[in-house]
Order: sequence, then C-alpha cells, then structure tokens
Amino acid sequence: MLDFIMIENDGMDRGHQSLYDRGAADSYYGRKPDPHYYINTSRIIDLTQEQIDEYCLGYSENSDFKDWG
Repeated sequence: MLDFIMIENDGMDRGHQSLYDRGAADSYYGRKPDPHYYINTSRIIDLTQEQIDEYCLGYSENSDFKDWG
C-alpha cells in the first residue's frame, strides 16, 4: 500500500530560483537569511512583505544542510 503526503496547494512558487528556493539554498549552505532573488544576473533585494515571507518560509522549512566534512 502506498502512503501519500498531502501538500497544501497555496499557490506559492517553490520552483528553482524562486524566493522559497533561494531561502532554502541560503539555509542549506549555512548563510544568514538575506531575502533576495535573481533575474538573470541581477540580484533583486527590493521585495514586498509577501516576497520576504516566501523567502523566510523556504529558509525556515529547510531541513537538509551542507556537510562541510
């Protein structure tokens, strides 16, 4: 029998390079939170509160951390 995990579809973009993904990546690499994202090579830091919240959610929900060995 298969077990399924229900994930709420809240409409948040969790894809590669999304704000959520950037937060998770910063957490993974042990960097301090610094809400941002990129458009091509431009680093975007002028964010709405909703965008900051998405970044912070990705940062706080990450449970996998880089092993610097």
